[in-house]
Amino acid sequence: MSDAKYFQRGKIHELRTELNSEKKDKQHTKKKTVLKKIVANMTMGNDMSALFPDVINCMHIPALEIKKMVYLYLINYSRAKPDIAVNAIPTFLKDVDDPNPLIRALAIRTMGYINVDKIIDALVDPLRSCLRDRDPYVRKTSAIAVAKLYMHDQVLVESEGFVDLLRDMLADSNPTVVANAVAALTEISERSNTVTLKLNTTVANKLAAALNECTEWGQTYILEALMSYVPQEMGDAEVLAERISPRIQHANSSVVLTAVKVIMYLMNYMTKEEDIANLFTLLSSGHEVQYVALRNILLIIQRRPEVLRNDIKVFFCKYNDPIYVKLAKLEIMFRLANVSNVDQVLSELKEYATEVDVDFVRKSVRSIGRLAVKIESTADRCISALLELIQTKVNYVVQEAIVVIKDIFRKYPNQYESIIGTLCENLDNLDEPEAKAAMIWIIGQYADRIENSDVLLDDFLFTFLEEPVEVQLSLLTATVKLFIKRPTAGQELIPKVLKWATEDVDNPDLRDRGYIYWRLLSTDPVTAKTVVLSDKPRISTESDNMEPALLDELLLHISSLSSIYHKSPQTFIPNSKIRYLAHSPVLNRRYPGQQQQQPNLLDSDIDNLASGSLGINSNPYNVDVVNIGENYVGDLLLDL
Repeated sequence: MSDAKYFQRGKIHELRTELNSEKKDKQHTKKKTVLKKIVANMTMGNDMSALFPDVINCMHIPALEIKKMVYLYLINYSRAKPDIAVNAIPTFLKDVDDPNPLIRALAIRTMGYINVDKIIDALVDPLRSCLRDRDPYVRKTSAIAVAKLYMHDQVLVESEGFVDLLRDMLADSNPTVVANAVAALTEISERSNTVTLKLNTTVANKLAAALNECTEWGQTYILEALMSYVPQEMGDAEVLAERISPRIQHANSSVVLTAVKVIMYLMNYMTKEEDIANLFTLLSSGHEVQYVALRNILLIIQRRPEVLRNDIKVFFCKYNDPIYVKLAKLEIMFRLANVSNVDQVLSELKEYATEVDVDFVRKSVRSIGRLAVKIESTADRCISALLELIQTKVNYVVQEAIVVIKDIFRKYPNQYESIIGTLCENLDNLDEPEAKAAMIWIIGQYADRIENSDVLLDDFLFTFLEEPVEVQLSLLTATVKLFIKRPTAGQELIPKVLKWATEDVDNPDLRDRGYIYWRLLSTDPVTAKTVVLSDKPRISTESDNMEPALLDELLLHISSLSSIYHKSPQTFIPNSKIRYLAHSPVLNRRYPGQQQQQPNLLDSDIDNLASGSLGINSNPYNVDVVNIGENYVGDLLLDL
């Protein structure tokens, strides 16, 4: 029969009467039934603590099923009834010496769960004995009990020598015992400031040999422990990585990702690259597992892109991929793109840009623009693709294309200005702040090339006070550029824009910039030209890369939440230990290709005066700047 019948609210006095019944019951059937009712009520959240003394009296019954339920009850209510819980100590000590290894293990495990001082003190001697028990099931259970005990009393565990006993268990003949000892030591070292897990070559190879006979859970813990091994001689890392590499083909995703983490770690001590292409097997798993794998792959290719560069087709999006998987694949495709495969990538991106999912289309269009910036030889084809997309007249596609075309103009000045006319045909469709700011930047930057630039800016200025700050900043800077390049065309616009920026807005950044421009134009036109039309830092997609120090740390946390969030564990787990590459004679130098951080490709306003562009005299756009008389500027601004 089903156990559902036990999940009914029971009355305490009725359950007590049944539990203390003196009727003959050789098989203890009635006791089992009433204990099942108590456990069921406990599971439903009903308070059964009033039955504590009665349940303890059942501990002496020599039936494993009854002992399991009694021990489960004790674990749940011992903290609320510590004075009564100590009455169970004699029975615990008796069970620890029981001939049945299941009962010995059950007693040790239960005592380890109960955080009552007297029970913890009583646990010490039996636990030491069980760590050397003849039965491997008892030994493996005792190893975990040490980790539980460490959570209750760290000093006791260290002073009684339990950590040394766990280290000795790493040489146990049973792989499951070894795995549990590793798990316990790992947990203790994570929580302790004095205990650190360090493995030598002999122990590391023994742990690797135990992998084949361990459960998936045990394999994960052993692989995690191998992160504590520091190769000291040439070839040690290669040998261990070769023994671990079959785990990448494992059916369990946790084992696969942990194996990849260890191999990536060992590569820092190797002279050759290890093949981790079998990581792609995770991409045939469920969507959630795929996403976890993709987020980890994104970290790996930032450090070692060559290990996956020839397999870019694996990351092409499928029609039934959820949006979060598609976006993750797009980022990986972009990072793996190079001169040899860029045609395939661009073809895919053009196809994605015609999909129906708005977020996916936006990301695809932006990736086309980023490709143009990343690979110069493909810039022409990317521009052609963007123009084709603009011709579709799909609002969000047009706006996203204008945003990335602004970045292409920054990267390749004086090469693609012929398309400005096409962009200007779509001004009426712009309703997003980023797209407006990008178009305004283009108009201001090429104000001397666009005949009606003053008229276009005047149209944008009609709603200046209602626009977001991002657009207002771009309008302010673009108007100043227009005035410097074409003073006659900008003389009517500049006074009202500066007046709005300094008197009618609340944003301090906008107001301060307005005052800076006003004073520069009023007092020193030459400096104004130098500042406003100065050389801007060349943009690069390298700026999208993660900080090298953070990347180093995250690569040591593959298969954890950190690798999904792309954040250090310290930002969301208090007191977590920092991982780092330990020094060794065979430790490689910093991986080549990490360059100094470049300006962000997607900066919304490159004219920010805080960008460090002051004092740079060269002009990458080669735009002819008209000379403006100092008196002319002063007279004009005095009218404000």
